[in-house]
Amino acid sequence: MGLCLRPWEASDVPMVLEAFTEPVMARQADAPITTVEGAEQWIQRRRKQWYQQVAYSVAVTDHADVALGGVAVGNLNDRHGTGWISYWTISVARGKGVASHGCRVLAECCFADLGLFRLELGHRTDNPASCRVALAAGFTAEGLQRGKLVYEGVRHDVETHARLATDPSPQ
Repeated sequence: MGLCLRPWEASDVPMVLEAFTEPVMARQADAPITTVEGAEQWIQRRRKQWYQQVAYSVAVTDHADVALGGVAVGNLNDRHGTGWISYWTISVARGKGVASHGCRVLAECCFADLGLFRLELGHRTDNPASCRVALAAGFTAEGLQRGKLVYEGVRHDVETHARLATDPSPQ
């Protein structure tokens, strides 16, 4: 497939800005990203989290080292060996296996390098593409969280998935 994971770099600022100015992505950011400065700050927050060992976020890149999206693990709990996975891609990379590849590789790193045992993720039930990413990355659907998220005054149900270190690796 030719995809790789690497830490976020300053050269990714234009892609981050493009990605998060898209309406469907804007609400996914931890702060508005509408300027180059906002995209730079987003990357700096990812680097700070990595340094503090509270979350690990990486770019998923193509063979030319162009970032197509990102995957991250956060909400780390050392006692229980758990983490929460998130993922996204730019519009032109959607449906091409970028997010599922990133999630698979990140999960293996979390199990091998961080010693985590259980990884969780969730997606809105009205987002079947995100469900396909989770399943392709080896995450088993576990249940429904009713009315968990609210966007523009509308409540959304979330389907949760998990992958254990003992689960077989997806093909």
